[in-house]
Amino acid sequence: MTTDLSQASAVEALGDGRFRGVVPDGWQQGRGAFGGLVLALLLRAIERSEPDSARSTRTLTGDLCGPVLPGPVEIVVETLRRGNNLSNLDARLIQSGEVQARASAVLSVPRVSVDTPTRARPAAPGWDTLHAVDMGPPIAPVFTAHFEYRPASEMFADPEGTRGWLRPRTPLDRLDGPALVAMLDAWWPAIFAVEGRPRIVATVSFTAELLRPLGSLRADLPLLHIGRVAAVSEGFFVEFRELWQGEQLVAMNQQTFAILK
Repeated sequence: MTTDLSQASAVEALGDGRFRGVVPDGWQQGRGAFGGLVLALLLRAIERSEPDSARSTRTLTGDLCGPVLPGPVEIVVETLRRGNNLSNLDARLIQSGEVQARASAVLSVPRVSVDTPTRARPAAPGWDTLHAVDMGPPIAPVFTAHFEYRPASEMFADPEGTRGWLRPRTPLDRLDGPALVAMLDAWWPAIFAVEGRPRIVATVSFTAELLRPLGSLRADLPLLHIGRVAAVSEGFFVEFRELWQGEQLVAMNQQTFAILK
């Protein structure tokens, strides 16, 4: 069982926009794989399909259609359009002949910078002042054992949502796009803290915005996670998430969850 997030999300190019990946055992969230890993696999294949290394991922949108079980998967990437500075690519993850997940991404070279007021990082105790919590079965999904969590608020008793520090237990060589996508999905849903109890939920739609030059990020530093429930309706809820490093907002995420129980 690999504990390295980069290895778990690795893909092998087969040619003609096709890639092969292997979902390792030990990364499940229930029956299927942790959604953040599935989306990281899709983005890894998308980024491998872009020939211009100056174009980095700006946004990723994805749907988790069904459970992705441990074992081999096929990813098919299609370039929808490559302009002078921006690329649009689409990917499908196929297992046992069925599409279990899909994602689209926008990759672009840097554009003209705009001076805007700097937003202050949300207040939170420092990483070194907080204690790590033991995650994993039976209290949490299997995949959580691969991350170190240091909550800065009550896990199941904070009406404002979730707040705390996060990092992979196995250090990364670099903090790349697929790793950020996985870490956006790694924290438990904010509705657990709002309602005061865990629920059985599943992500059905996911959007990530990657906001910083990846070369400016340090893989050895933890990220501050902020999550809040935006809306609840008819057995679904929408959650907004942020990841910060230092005083910089690194990534944003909107997820739609289905409440299963």
